[in-house]
Amino acid sequence: MKHLNLFLGVGGSIITATPIFSQSATNDRPNVIIILADDLGYGDLGCYGSTTINTPNTDALANSGLRFTDAHATASTSTPSRYSLLTGHYAWRRNDTGIARGDAGMVIRPQQTTVADVFKAAGYTTGAVDKWHLGLGDKTSTQDWNNKVTPGPADLGFDYSCLMAATGDRVPCVWMENQQVLNYDPSAPIEVSYTKPFEGKPTGKNNPELLTNLKPSPNHGHDQAIVNGISRIGYMKGGGKALWRDQDIADTIISKATDFIKRNSGSPFFLYVGTNDIHVPRFPHPRFVGKSGMGYRGDAILQFDHTVGKIVETLQQLGLRDNTLIILTSDNGPVVDDGYQDRAVELLGDHKPSGNMRGGKYSNFEGGTRVPFIVSWPSKIKKGKTSKALVSQIDFFASMAYLTHQEIAQGDAPDSQNHLNTLLGKDSKGRDYVIEASSSLSVSNGTWKYITPNKYTPFMKLTQTETGNLPADQLYNLKKDIGEKQNLADKYPQKVEELKAILSQERNKK
Repeated sequence: MKHLNLFLGVGGSIITATPIFSQSATNDRPNVIIILADDLGYGDLGCYGSTTINTPNTDALANSGLRFTDAHATASTSTPSRYSLLTGHYAWRRNDTGIARGDAGMVIRPQQTTVADVFKAAGYTTGAVDKWHLGLGDKTSTQDWNNKVTPGPADLGFDYSCLMAATGDRVPCVWMENQQVLNYDPSAPIEVSYTKPFEGKPTGKNNPELLTNLKPSPNHGHDQAIVNGISRIGYMKGGGKALWRDQDIADTIISKATDFIKRNSGSPFFLYVGTNDIHVPRFPHPRFVGKSGMGYRGDAILQFDHTVGKIVETLQQLGLRDNTLIILTSDNGPVVDDGYQDRAVELLGDHKPSGNMRGGKYSNFEGGTRVPFIVSWPSKIKKGKTSKALVSQIDFFASMAYLTHQEIAQGDAPDSQNHLNTLLGKDSKGRDYVIEASSSLSVSNGTWKYITPNKYTPFMKLTQTETGNLPADQLYNLKKDIGEKQNLADKYPQKVEELKAILSQERNKK
């Protein structure tokens, strides 16, 4: 059973809370929307310094509020990052939170309290419209996709959900609305397998002539079931009219998200919007194709920016914008070639998805987890500001609990701290340190960053990513060397020991 009974302040200490709004004045409570991009890099937006991509809607959102320059996802890949954001619990504390396959059981368990539970307890209507990638159902490979799949988002505090069952490059390629296949076609029952192909069903490996929209890059594994002229990871049969068209995914997210906002415009709501655009397979709507000059990856960024604009436009039309808190961020850093021949590398030109940082998705370096982070709440946050405060997505849970004056039960969100004042621009420091997870753990206090030794590959050939893996201690001064080029571990052994001690302390927490 889920409880909320101890209010936690900064660092998890019990405090007496002063709410941001009057509890008696229900209409003063802000709506809250988090827009979580997928594989969007620090350098992929104009407001973060890109001169090669035009993102007017996201730039306008940044200009309306606060833009953070030292904000971090907790992991350099999707599933663990999303898990931690919603639960306030580091995914690396568990051994089953790696990149979820399409038929994974639900990674967040029903008995866990999520940030959606917090909002629901505060009287909010809660919704999730997104690329989910956190599993559905109780156990891996046991879902009946032809009926309601349980447990699901409803067991995690969401009143409404419309989700991609997993992610774009994995089957099943259907939308799940309130845990049932949207537009279900009874003439085409769905079967899914991640172990063996279905007899008579074509695959990308055996039937490349059927790949009319995108072909997979060699050796990435995206050469199995074919849906919409694109081969995926995993095998699938059936689906019929329920199968998505990749070029329409963003429009579906816009439609379902804005409909949720309209339905709930008369009372406070929390909406979690997880976009898919920049994650492979990138196949944007024809409205955006060719508009960026950087191929499908650049066009997908324009499509993401369009989604941001439509959400903000809907709020403005309904008179909700001033009292809506919007947080825009990304689940991890960027990757250019992640499994499909979309010419992303060839057409990248001078664009730098990670900005001036090293690494990207899958990396221990800053490019893996330092992400865009924009907070806008016109009635509370001064516009056009930039913050250098150290911020982590792990703190979304406790900060939102404080915002809504909700208590947190002992054991819930154990790694989350209340940093609402940082999000509102009232505190310029933020966290004492952030922990980042990839092949190993790293810790940064904003100036110094330490990466723990490991024996994994230092370079991922498939994605052309510097992973930051080395069998020796690594120490970098991020204020002087944001590109993490000069390892100072031998020069500053005391600083290494200091940061090691932080990680040891964190590992020993129960």
